[in-house]
Amino acid sequence: MKLIGMLDSPYVRRTAISLDLFGVAFEHQSLSVFSTFEDFARINPVVKAPSLVLDDGTVLMDSTLIVGYFEAQAAESRRQLPQQPAALGKALEVVGLALAACEKAVQIVYERNLRPEEKLHQPWVERVTRQLLAACHALDLHYAANTEHAVDQAGISSAVAWSFIQLMVADVVKADDFPALRAHAERLEQSELFKRYPMV
Repeated sequence: MKLIGMLDSPYVRRTAISLDLFGVAFEHQSLSVFSTFEDFARINPVVKAPSLVLDDGTVLMDSTLIVGYFEAQAAESRRQLPQQPAALGKALEVVGLALAACEKAVQIVYERNLRPEEKLHQPWVERVTRQLLAACHALDLHYAANTEHAVDQAGISSAVAWSFIQLMVADVVKADDFPALRAHAERLEQSELFKRYPMV
């Protein structure tokens, strides 16, 4: 299998860490959706990172769909989400917050780096910033109440999201304002699992 995409994408990094935790062997091919667009398009014409090429040539895309594919067939000891409905709902709430934080941070990065300054729409930036901060606040409350720092899908997604946010928009999301979320991410970033897939 081949995982296509760059680890500075939180979605690609989330997928790589999750696949490793599932025990799935894969080759990582670091292609950019920008600078190597045509090379990426030859693998997946949609040029969406992450893309995962299965052994039979099937191409999966979107981190949640890829993780879900392996979660569905994982042995019980390898599962990254709980099976009991109430616990699953709580875990997916955290995953959803983490992915929302990623999405809003990426939108801010794109606004800053891709849109001409004269076309920057400040009300939109303010709306996205509010959403990003709300997601981080909810995650911080969660980790203030849950200090086990579990290496499961909720924990992985939250840590990857925080590290990406601090790399790209630390001026928007002040680390000192979210101490519990920061502590969770810092702890997971020190693990060998996370160190195998550095953002930069």
